[in-house]
Amino acid sequence: MLAEWTALVCEELGVDPEKIDRDMLLDLTKEVAHGVARPAAPLTAYLLGLAQGAGTAPPDAVERLVRMAGNWERATTETMGDA
Repeated sequence: MLAEWTALVCEELGVDPEKIDRDMLLDLTKEVAHGVARPAAPLTAYLLGLAQGAGTAPPDAVERLVRMAGNWERATTETMGDA
């Protein structure tokens, strides 16, 4: 079902399905959902898509975002400790 949905969405949006790494994107959203908050996962995927489309996303964007999500609790704790 997921492969069919992805293919249909790609066709509807005019996106080359060969450019989609579905598993990587699902891993990213999983890490963000668990590390930050569930609603942050689709938002992050959307923002990544905007950056990719605009050509402003760095080549290692997904790795950076996964790292940020993994460090979220520690980073926010450190920031709140400074306040």
